[in-house]
Amino acid sequence: MSQTFEIDGQAIPFEPGQTIIDASLTAGLYIPHLCHHPEFTPHGSCRLCIVEAGGRMVSACTQPAAEGLKVLSNTEAINAERRTLVQMLFVEGNHTCPGCEKSGACQLQAVAYYLQMLGPRFPHFYPLREVDASHPEIALDLNRCILCELCVRASRDVDGKDLFAIAGRGTGAHLVINSPDGTLGSSNFSIEDRAAEICPVGVFLRKDGSYQVPIGERLYDRQPIDVVGDVHPVEGEDDNG
Repeated sequence: MSQTFEIDGQAIPFEPGQTIIDASLTAGLYIPHLCHHPEFTPHGSCRLCIVEAGGRMVSACTQPAAEGLKVLSNTEAINAERRTLVQMLFVEGNHTCPGCEKSGACQLQAVAYYLQMLGPRFPHFYPLREVDASHPEIALDLNRCILCELCVRASRDVDGKDLFAIAGRGTGAHLVINSPDGTLGSSNFSIEDRAAEICPVGVFLRKDGSYQVPIGERLYDRQPIDVVGDVHPVEGEDDNG
C-alpha cells in the first residue's frame, strides 16, 4: 500500500524504496534535473534537483521519500539556485543553441527555459574542446558535454563496455574514452549501444542523418519540459540520442 508525502503542499503517493524525484515524476510533478535517469542508480552530480526536505537541502534523486515528509521545490529561492547552476553549465562549455541540431530536444536548453534563464550571468570560459569524428557512425562534440555521466553509466551498466569516464577536476574535468589511442574510432563502440542515445544534450551526433526533425516540431518545442516530465528523447523525436 502506497504512502504519501507533500511537495509544495501537494500530496504525492510513493512506494517504499522510491526517491522524492521518482515519486514526483510518477505523479506528474516535475522537478528540474539533468543527470537523473530512471534506468540508472542516481548519484546527485548535477544538483539541479535540490529541494528542501524536512528543513534541509537535499538532492531529490538520492533522498528517499518518507511518510509525512514535507518538501519545498518550486520556490523562487530554490529556482534561483538552480538557475545559477544552469548558467554555470552554459558558460563552462561551448553551447551555441541557434546552430545546434539538438535545439528543441536538448534537456539543458529546456531546463533553462523552464527556469527562465534569459542569459548568462558569468563570463564565458570558451574552453578548447575537441570534436572526435574518428568513428564511422558517431561524432562526439565535447563542446556540449555537461559531465552528467549518463553515457558513462549506460556504457558500464547496460552495454557492458565501460568505454567512458570523467577525468580531471573542476573546470578541467572532461570526458575520456577507454580505447587504445583515446578516440571513439579505435574503441568497440556501436551506434546500437545505449550510450549512443542517452545523452541529454548534443554530444553524440549521428553521421547518417542530422536535422531530420525540423525545428518547431521537436520534443521540447511541442511541450515544455515540465509537461514532458521524465520522458527522454527517443528515435524519431531527436537524432542525437
